[in-house]
Amino acid sequence: MRTVDPEQHARKRALILQAAAREFAVHGVDGTSTASVCRRAGIGSGTLFHYFPTKRALFHALFSDDLPRNAAARERALAAARPGDGLDLLVDHLLTDLADPLVPGLLAAALFQANRDEEFAVMVATDEALTRDALTTLLERAAADGCRPAFPPERLAGWILRLSDACYLAAGEEGFDPVAQTAELRRIVAGLVGRPAG
Repeated sequence: MRTVDPEQHARKRALILQAAAREFAVHGVDGTSTASVCRRAGIGSGTLFHYFPTKRALFHALFSDDLPRNAAARERALAAARPGDGLDLLVDHLLTDLADPLVPGLLAAALFQANRDEEFAVMVATDEALTRDALTTLLERAAADGCRPAFPPERLAGWILRLSDACYLAAGEEGFDPVAQTAELRRIVAGLVGRPAG
């Protein structure tokens, strides 16, 4: 019986996901074939289906693989000594992938998929709800610490998420600067929270 090298397995899986991300970003879910992913990854279809049994499973993996990273970011933010620092950590995490040129296409594909794939929609919505809860907790702590939020914490958490989504929607525009966009969103959040910009 042949044993599997976990590192080699992880590298091959990452290679497939990288190829799939490029295909889905350019062609969407319907316009991407498993054959095109295989060509881009330089693998055979048997290898692809060993890792991902369907194109849908492959698309889901692109997003589900981020869930542990998102959970860790929420945990770090909630563990921060000061709520403002935790907010900055979480906002920065929300915008981590802003410089990735594939993001606008993947976001469009994800929005389309969420409208017809209940399992995918639930996965994305559940993760977003957990982030909203973390933001709400941080905003409640900030208010208790003397800040004066412009809106109730739960509503302000929703606005922060919508503003971060808007940044991604703008990411494909000419002259878009992800570093400047992140800094500006942090200043906007600081103003809404009622604390000096950090």
